[in-house]
Amino acid sequence: MYAFVAPGQGSQTPGMLAGWLRDPVYAERLRAWSEAADVDLVHLGSKATAAEITRTEHAQPLLTAAGLLAHEALSSAEPESPLGRAPEAPPAPVAAGHSVGELTAAVYAGALAPADAVRLAAVRGRAMAAACAETPTSMAAVVGGDEAAVLGRIAELGLYTATFNGPGQIVAAGAVADLRRLATAPPSAAAVKPLPVAGAFHTPYMESARQAVAAAAERTPFLRPTGTLLSNADGAVVSEPDDIRRRLVEQVVKPVRWDLCLDTLGRIAPDVTVCLPPARTLAGIYKRQLPELAVVCVTAPRDLAKVRARLSAAVSRKEDLAHARL
Repeated sequence: MYAFVAPGQGSQTPGMLAGWLRDPVYAERLRAWSEAADVDLVHLGSKATAAEITRTEHAQPLLTAAGLLAHEALSSAEPESPLGRAPEAPPAPVAAGHSVGELTAAVYAGALAPADAVRLAAVRGRAMAAACAETPTSMAAVVGGDEAAVLGRIAELGLYTATFNGPGQIVAAGAVADLRRLATAPPSAAAVKPLPVAGAFHTPYMESARQAVAAAAERTPFLRPTGTLLSNADGAVVSEPDDIRRRLVEQVVKPVRWDLCLDTLGRIAPDVTVCLPPARTLAGIYKRQLPELAVVCVTAPRDLAKVRARLSAAVSRKEDLAHARL
């Protein structure tokens, strides 16, 4: 068994789609998704500055597109395909995504079409950017410290816990003034690091964005997954289309429980986990919490051969074990 994990906002880098754009097939795919999402992914992925792609309305569809290009490459029917299967019978992986990456994961699991995922990411990004403009809010990583003490201090200041990335890695969100108070007087043995984001994602401050995403999601067809899809809400496996839609919408205003997704992956224990582009940040979190599991990263098309080889090796080992038991 193998897994795919998709990163969230903050992992984007300038020129991250340049390598993919050299292939006319992927360049055409990006143009089609750009039209569907009403955003210029070609420009954002090749020539845009760091400041441009940091903007919420740009970062979210850009990250979704990057993961989906890797998906298309890895599930192609070319001879070097990791499982040698045709497009009509794609592999059924375990899939999980951090925040907006959950849209990418839904595609990998067979619950959502690629163009719909990019379109929803664009709606989500624009709506969250608009919500950020309503009130001055932000986010800050709280690293280290006792978890109960950290959560208590966050609540004491009227802040929200927006993301649980793993032990000692919690993200607080809320009013800018309250975040300053947290940084000035952090919990014991904890460090507070302000994050370069536009607002308090995954909190009630995003309610107007939730409503916009809900309206767009209601018009979007969701399918029963062919693979195993994990939810950011609680790390649970979700299989009902309406439940997937509801959870993706509610995620906008509720905490990302990436720690619980990692707990589930640890129990499943995939033979290899592929971290999708841009992979470095999420791969680091994964390796710290699950050091016993194998991880391979996709950052550009040049990594595809390595990933295919690792997936093929994992499948071969499973087949050899199955034959040995006969």
